[in-house]
Amino acid sequence: MELVLLADKPKAIPQIAKWYSDEWGHISNDSSRSTSALETKLNGYLNTDKLPLMLLATVNNQMVATAQLRFQEMTTYPETSHWLGGVYVDKAHRGKAIGQSLINGILDLARRHQVSELYLQTEDHSGGLYKKMGWKAVEQVTYHGVKVLVMKLKVNERVCEEQKRA
Repeated sequence: MELVLLADKPKAIPQIAKWYSDEWGHISNDSSRSTSALETKLNGYLNTDKLPLMLLATVNNQMVATAQLRFQEMTTYPETSHWLGGVYVDKAHRGKAIGQSLINGILDLARRHQVSELYLQTEDHSGGLYKKMGWKAVEQVTYHGVKVLVMKLKVNERVCEEQKRA
């Protein structure tokens, strides 16, 4: 598996937009989560040296997963907050630790960009994989009509935990 920036594979945008629309398009009553609207939005992730950034996981040069490092995902949190978002693994590739590798790649990007704390929101109220990776629950809220668990991680604390295990 290889992790690459979306900027290195911009032709992946239509597939990512379709994944996102199929997975989360039902959340919005307007066209903001349509495939075409998402394609336009994803063009803003074609960065290499500033946020927002998007990582792709590829296997045999085929894109199988994606995740974002971005600013403020939820309007109830400060504009200065940084978020892990848009984590998606193609159904055929789930259960193969690709999501975990992708999240670790996002954490590496966060460190490089001096991001000290990341938030995320998940519909899995147990915290699932995120909890196993050291993320801490902040609160459960209803956001855009969906009950989600907001979690956060001190990025540098994660490094220390990994070094202790090494």
